[in-house]
Amino acid sequence: MLASTYDIAIVGGGLVGLGTAFQLTERRPDLRVVLFEKEDAPARHQSGRNSGVLHAGLYYAPGSRKARLCRQGKARMEAFCEAEGLPWKRSGKTVVALSEAERPRLATLAARAEANGVAVERLGPAGIREHEPHAAGVEGLWVAETGVVDYPAVARRIADILRERGVEIVTGARVEGGREASGGVTVETTAGTTGARVLVNSAGLWADRVARLFGVTPGVRLVPFRGEYAVLRPEASHLVRGLIYPVPDPAFPFLGVHLTRGVHGVVSAGPSAALAFAREGYSLRTVRPRELAESLAYRGFQALALTHWRMGLGELGRSVSLRAFWRAARTLVPGLALSDLARAPSGVRAQAVRPDGSLADDFVIEPTRRAVHVINAPSPAATASFAIGDEIATLALDRL
Repeated sequence: MLASTYDIAIVGGGLVGLGTAFQLTERRPDLRVVLFEKEDAPARHQSGRNSGVLHAGLYYAPGSRKARLCRQGKARMEAFCEAEGLPWKRSGKTVVALSEAERPRLATLAARAEANGVAVERLGPAGIREHEPHAAGVEGLWVAETGVVDYPAVARRIADILRERGVEIVTGARVEGGREASGGVTVETTAGTTGARVLVNSAGLWADRVARLFGVTPGVRLVPFRGEYAVLRPEASHLVRGLIYPVPDPAFPFLGVHLTRGVHGVVSAGPSAALAFAREGYSLRTVRPRELAESLAYRGFQALALTHWRMGLGELGRSVSLRAFWRAARTLVPGLALSDLARAPSGVRAQAVRPDGSLADDFVIEPTRRAVHVINAPSPAATASFAIGDEIATLALDRL
């Protein structure tokens, strides 16, 4: 049974919510903390459906929250996994330019990495082959710090530690309403209603909706994009040693189809990035008309679609056709055959879009008098989760 009141109520049991609870209880063991998760266990969505990459921090604008918190969070995540005996590996990443036209973008990426304190090595074609013998490219970057980890295992271990510290993790508890007043918040869930002095909203795919339940109108709207994945069959896994990435398009927030040898040895390809037809639309067959209509009617999405319609059609094609997906993957590894790929479970990324169609390319955190709303926390949020949690914990404690 829920207590009548808590010091802090956290909505969302992904890695950001768990990381926030972890940092709060590190700093204030006396706090009464409750965490609401609508699924039957933590990390069922973005935190558990991704490539499992420990990002080094080369992609993000210098000085941004992403750049700063990714670097801090990666070190904390590695230290946590080491201390808890969880699987992780610093396997390194090769970013490849596939044509002369991509060389300037690769140089820009190298400069950004240097500004963020990420060590990179410029590679010619022979250097690419030294790290990834089956990869193609006219030039590349070697990022030795990039690694892989089992994020669902991390989430389970954090949850166990939180329970040991006295945090109540209430699963099957979807937030249906609430209100903020001068003295605290009331949180209405399917598991009951309770009060708290401070609310932390880290509801991932639903964070903007939860914020609106508490009277906050975020400056962005979350639009769901489904990421399809494939796995390489075991007989083809030798084609990838570590991680192979294309040079990202600076006008688009997604990194493109890439190849990743996970911490357990399975090689995945993906993700694509097509509009999902529901906030939790993990397949083309999952269509929730009201949620789809909300995305399509949003003027920010309309402006985004007009600007990037060609890229959007290509991403949709990769969702529909494994052959189209394979064509993208084999630009990185030409020896990859269509028969080497098999479909794998997909993910959905919540992407914050502004009303003018521009994309929020940084974490978006909107505090009020008695709440901290984490509206936008896409990649590298999993890598950075302990550091994001530390920042949110500071904001929450300031409001007690």
